[in-house]
Amino acid sequence: MSAAILSNPTFSSSFHGRRLLIRGNSKRSTPCRFTFKSPRCAVDTPYEGNISKFPRTSVWDPYKRLGVSTDASEEEVWSARNFLLDQYASHERSAESIEAAFEKLLMTSFKNRKKTKINLKTKLKKKVEESPPWVKNLLSFVEAPPAVIVLRRLFLFAFMACWSVMNSAEAGPAFQVALSLAACIYFLNDKNKSVPRAAAIGFGALVVGWICGSFLVPLIPSFLLQPTWTLELLTSLVAYVFLFLACTFLK
Repeated sequence: MSAAILSNPTFSSSFHGRRLLIRGNSKRSTPCRFTFKSPRCAVDTPYEGNISKFPRTSVWDPYKRLGVSTDASEEEVWSARNFLLDQYASHERSAESIEAAFEKLLMTSFKNRKKTKINLKTKLKKKVEESPPWVKNLLSFVEAPPAVIVLRRLFLFAFMACWSVMNSAEAGPAFQVALSLAACIYFLNDKNKSVPRAAAIGFGALVVGWICGSFLVPLIPSFLLQPTWTLELLTSLVAYVFLFLACTFLK
């Protein structure tokens, strides 16, 4: 077989040429190098695939970024934010841009509401200052307690009213009225630290409420009332309202 290969003039000449080339290059100190251009790994290259990007990421105005008008309500801002997040939640930068615009609009809305409350307080204060002297003297006896205190006392007197209505067929509301008066005096004394003053305001509220109830109850149509609801019961319900107002809003 080797004889057949050497007898082939084309192969033999190419073979001898390669041997001469190798001998001529054998004096080089470094071996022959081959450079390969290997493909980059798929992890090294960013891959977006079919993930959609938010087109208004670089828009500075938060209203324009969310696609709402400047007079949009909070519900419209919330709906725009939820709609955009459903579309671009898979793209992190887009979701961050949408959330940033939404938070900025919430802060703006909070500041506007705070300014509105301050303006209302300022207007009320100016009206009080411009009111007649007798109005100022009347308002000096009134205060606005925290909402928690108002709700607690409202619940107490509402309970007394329900108790009176439930026992209307058995007995009168005398016991419930006495408890309500005692509670009113207790709350007033806790506020101004004066038992005589608290007792005077409490009894005064009860008397005024009973007198107003005596005039107002007969004006109620009879078909709106239950047969067991007596005049005394309905008058006591009006008295509960006056006792609640006295111990909650009077100084």
